[in-house]
Parts: sequence; structure tokens; C-alpha cells
Amino acid sequence: MEQRIIIEMGMGNDLHGMDYQKAARRAIEDAVRHSTLPIFQSIDLDHTQMRVQVTVAVQEPDKIDTEALRSGLPRGRAEISVVAGGLNIPNPETGDTAVVATASVEAFLPSQVGKWTQT
Repeated sequence: MEQRIIIEMGMGNDLHGMDYQKAARRAIEDAVRHSTLPIFQSIDLDHTQMRVQVTVAVQEPDKIDTEALRSGLPRGRAEISVVAGGLNIPNPETGDTAVVATASVEAFLPSQVGKWTQT
């Protein structure tokens, strides 16, 4: 049985290139920067025991390379899902479209019940 130990949200964008991949990568990086998991050092736990579930939302999910996103994650065994969401914001004056991606990053560990106590 796994237990979710953290969930973080992030947002990323590409303002001029309509690059969904760049926006998605930035959203994941934003979420990861909001968290730290000192539990690994505190109880000598190997980070490979952690499953990381990433969900990315963009307007055109088929333009996302999940393997490239997975390689950018610092720890754990990553699973990446891409869903429809995010925003496309057209600029009628320039013809540019800003792309906004959102991401959630969840970390799961095998149950730690009874394995350690706080003193």
C-alpha cells in the first residue's frame, strides 16, 4: 500500500513560441521548486522507493513528449499523464499565442506505518 506524502502544483508558460513542451517543463519545475522531502535523509530512505505521479494540462496534449519530461525529474520513479487543460491566450495585435500549462506533482511512498517514530 502506498501513501501520498506530497502534492504540489505549478504553472509554466511560453509567451511567444507556442511551445507546449517548454510550458509543461516549466510548470513541473515550478511545482518541484515548491517542495522538499527531508524524509529521505531523516530516515535513510532510498528515493527510488518513491513513485512520482505528474499530471500536466495543456490545450494540445498530443504535442507533449512525456519521456523528455520524465528525464527532467530529479528523484523517484516518474509516471506522467497529459490531459487537456491549460490556456492559449491569443494576442490579436501580434498574432502570437501565449501558452500556459499547469502541473501537479504527487509523491507516493510505501506505507511507513510502524517503521519509524518521532522522538
